[in-house]
Amino acid sequence: MIAETKARYYGWSVVFASGLAVFCLFGYRATFAILKGPMAITLGWTAAEVTLGYSLMMVFYAVAAFFSGMMLDKWGTKPVYAVAAGFGCLGFMLTARVNTHLAYLFAFGLLGGIATGMLWVASTVSVRKWFIGKSYATMWGFAFAGGPLAQFVLAQLVKPTLSASQAKLDMAIRPLVENNGTLDPKQLALAIAAKLQDPSVLALPDVRNALLGLEHAWRHQMTILGVILFIALVVAVLVARQSPENYGLKPFGATLAAPGNVVVVEQEWTTVEAFSKYAIWAVILTFLSSMMGEFLIWTQVVSYWTQDVGFNLEKATNIYALIGLVGIFSMPIMGKLADKVVQATGMETKGRKTMLISGPAIGVLACVLLLASSRSDYFAYVSCFVFAIYWAIVPGGVVGYTGAIYGQKTLGRIWGLATMIVMGIGPFMGSYIGGLLKDISGHYTYSICFALGSFLFSILLATTLPLKVEYTKH
Repeated sequence: MIAETKARYYGWSVVFASGLAVFCLFGYRATFAILKGPMAITLGWTAAEVTLGYSLMMVFYAVAAFFSGMMLDKWGTKPVYAVAAGFGCLGFMLTARVNTHLAYLFAFGLLGGIATGMLWVASTVSVRKWFIGKSYATMWGFAFAGGPLAQFVLAQLVKPTLSASQAKLDMAIRPLVENNGTLDPKQLALAIAAKLQDPSVLALPDVRNALLGLEHAWRHQMTILGVILFIALVVAVLVARQSPENYGLKPFGATLAAPGNVVVVEQEWTTVEAFSKYAIWAVILTFLSSMMGEFLIWTQVVSYWTQDVGFNLEKATNIYALIGLVGIFSMPIMGKLADKVVQATGMETKGRKTMLISGPAIGVLACVLLLASSRSDYFAYVSCFVFAIYWAIVPGGVVGYTGAIYGQKTLGRIWGLATMIVMGIGPFMGSYIGGLLKDISGHYTYSICFALGSFLFSILLATTLPLKVEYTKH
């Protein structure tokens, strides 16, 4: 009874620590969509230049993920979270003080990338090591709820100051727009954006003062985010636990997961052996194509609403935060549903595959609704609700499928390398192409269409996921 109680306590400690890690990870990723507009305006950078920092962050994220997987297998999560705390805090703090593009790429791109890369693999794999089979997706859902919680809470944190500063800038420029009283919100937003490209307008005293106020606002919010991240990750270090075998314990859910684990869980796969199988490449490509669509949405959707649809920044931020609010509940609910699917199919790999087909299909629906935002606000709100459901399925589902195929012992290094490949290509390409398409066309609509195509391709790839692999020693 004591061992069982201790196991439950340690298991929930791992979930809590992972939740804090995911909260900090998405603190970087989710707030960027809100901060990038004010940064571009006050620093005089294009959408592609600002997004390049985010894209580079994901490249370094990918490299750091590989090393964090090796650290996790050897030393556990505590040192991984500690490294992330230092780099993550520095990333936000230094970004709040940048004045050159190179400094921005170093602070947000390199330092932020190292921090976030350390957090993703450690959080996902640590939960998978403790919970498999009928328990994994449910418990990961609780941990992953830290992501939407960050998106909702931190959006509410940065929104008041940024929205007020942005409103002052809009009021300073609005009198300069011809026939401003007859323009609809979309036309007015585009007209104001055009005026911001005029150096003579930027030199006007009222506009210059408003720009200084907006600059101070985003820099101050970056500093606050750095403090929050550091405190959260220090707590994660304190409560994190080693793998269950270090305590003489077994993962929860192992009994019912056995029929789906065609390869014996205790088998120690090397990276060469694991990557000689189609299964890992199929799940990598499925995840990569979804990530291209997902990260394009994360980085461009607020700008799409403000510039293409005509919402003001406050309204766009409120709608964006809805993804986080719904996600807080959709994560554990969809996790429970995924585990039910595993039980219903009687085979974990089959259940995970089913969910990985449905996830990007839901992403397609979310993009279709986003494209209809200009017709009615209703479509914008519903698209966020639908996107939160997608978000609850795919990121955790790919780890669950990989764990079901390869077992737990060397999952850290296997998934670390897989993450390096996926996150080094998918988010970079998705976010950068989104910004580039806007610069070329002048609109974000084509960016959303690109995301829709990425999700469609992900569905096709998910249908090819094998249900088992044969272990062959090389």
